[in-house]
Amino acid sequence: MQTIVPPYLLDRIAEAADPRFPLAADAARRALLREPPARVGPLILPDEPDQPSALPDAPSTPDRRISDAQGRETLPGRLVRREGERDTGDEAVDDAYDGLGDTHRLFDRVFGRDSIDGAGMPLEATVHFGRAYDNAFWDGERMVFGDGDGEVFRGFTDSLSVIGHELAHGVTEHTARLRYQGQSGALNEHVSDAFGALVEQYALGQDATAASWLIGEGIFTDEVQGRALRSMLEPGTAYDDDVLGRDPQPAHMRDYIETDQDNGGVHLNSGIPNRAFALAARQIDGFAWESVGRVWYDTLTSGNLDENATFEQFAAETVRQAEHRFGAGSGEAAAIREGWQQVGVPTAE
Repeated sequence: MQTIVPPYLLDRIAEAADPRFPLAADAARRALLREPPARVGPLILPDEPDQPSALPDAPSTPDRRISDAQGRETLPGRLVRREGERDTGDEAVDDAYDGLGDTHRLFDRVFGRDSIDGAGMPLEATVHFGRAYDNAFWDGERMVFGDGDGEVFRGFTDSLSVIGHELAHGVTEHTARLRYQGQSGALNEHVSDAFGALVEQYALGQDATAASWLIGEGIFTDEVQGRALRSMLEPGTAYDDDVLGRDPQPAHMRDYIETDQDNGGVHLNSGIPNRAFALAARQIDGFAWESVGRVWYDTLTSGNLDENATFEQFAAETVRQAEHRFGAGSGEAAAIREGWQQVGVPTAE
């Protein structure tokens, strides 16, 4: 189960005794202690990495299905909106529906991928999961969104980058299948952050310079001193709050965090490849989905990544894919190589 809010942040909230947040500490403790949700039907994982099944200009239509858990922790919940149906008036339902459409649109129109599996897989989401549940996650079948506690976190469908992030976990699962542990797990989280940012930029028509490069912007309440969960461009600066503490993400390999928690620091150390991606995109400028986005997608679908890929292996593959797509002497390949170098990750020359 791959969550957007890291356990170290929930730990801080759970341990707090701040009068601003009388309900948040309990909500965080419940989010940390909860068991995997009950599931209707078996989970079937792919046997082989899938390749995109559509050309970039080929028309395709998402098949969205939004369910309402109604405050319970049993999935999928009650189906409340299907593809083509009108707004329900429930903000979480309609935001999830629109966000899945925005995410599908990016993968379809830019990368030629029809849904998560490249073959039109239905996009399933559940909202109103649990009581004041402080997270969103991909469980291998669907995206699941809590409503937040209302003191620290707002509803998790409020941020398009969060919706894109969770769906991108499904794409990784169907392509490179990066193991959710250590450096490969940090790459798994990084890929979701990268495509979550691209979904938001694509929907807003933003170039790499205008983009905020924030993940989860808007999910903190006004009581929190913070912009977002993470900053791809400036890891370690997303928040600095009396209760939450300071964003602990490293921005360079010299500060890489060795830990047994958080699956070996997957949410922490993802800041390093995140910064490499954002730096390369800004150096190239223009629309990031047309440059680094294409290269990262090529890398995911290349079949050349081991499920336990390290930062160095992933970086080297992005450079190879950039040279293949844009040319060995291209500005895109040079910017990607330099982006990795700036965060202390060597690439093969």
